[in-house]
Amino acid sequence: MAPPDMPPVSNWFLYIYRVAMKWFSFFIFGLGTLLLMMVIFPVLRLCVHPREKFRAHARYFVFLSFRFFTKAMELLGVVKLEVEDREFFRRLNSKIIVANHPSLLDVVMLISLIPNADCIVRGALSHTIVRGIIRQLYIPNSLDFEDLMAACINSLNQGNNIIFFPEGTRTPRTGEIILKKGASRLALRSGRGIIPVYIGGNDKYGLGKRDPWTAFNHREKYLYHIRRGTELFPETYGTMPAPRAVRQLTEDIRNFFLYPSQNPGKV
Repeated sequence: MAPPDMPPVSNWFLYIYRVAMKWFSFFIFGLGTLLLMMVIFPVLRLCVHPREKFRAHARYFVFLSFRFFTKAMELLGVVKLEVEDREFFRRLNSKIIVANHPSLLDVVMLISLIPNADCIVRGALSHTIVRGIIRQLYIPNSLDFEDLMAACINSLNQGNNIIFFPEGTRTPRTGEIILKKGASRLALRSGRGIIPVYIGGNDKYGLGKRDPWTAFNHREKYLYHIRRGTELFPETYGTMPAPRAVRQLTEDIRNFFLYPSQNPGKV
């Protein structure tokens, strides 16, 4: 059942088509995942050494795959992706990317823009179809905190960019934004800057938390408008006691998510 604040479906033919194409897109995603795990990665493991070099190449293949996937969804009329300053994302190196999380496809959109993206993922995903990719390339949040921090710092030192969704789950369609402090702690501990990213656009009904799979935006295709904010440097908070610095940095990230238009991020 649709939420009470959703408008009525404006065109049932387009609505049914978009729902069908959304399902077809996820079928493509599943096939691509199997291709990566069963063909691409095994060949890379045989040909590329050492392990870290393999992981760099494998992440680039994931970047290309997600880029193809987003293009396919655009051609199918499922999504429209608008990015402010694509070249900025392509040039990123050793940064912490923090983003809001309105939909199931957010990580796909971001990785399709960032060739050397690493990310923190739910440990439960290690038991899904993407487990082969998760276990070889990314950092599960089920690790002990100190091990998690060490893995993140090691990845940053190798030039990777780490994607965080500090809400820890998909953003509710209504309600308060509550952020966890892991990204702020990592920035202050590693000395690496945070790039806040706002994923806007229209209502992502059908891709949100607990939304039915048979649902879609009632009026139009999904619009993803991605904008970056001004980099947050850990040195700015260096004179504060550590707990206060973590709280203040987290609050600055939250303010960007609440008021992204007031921080266009032109640096």
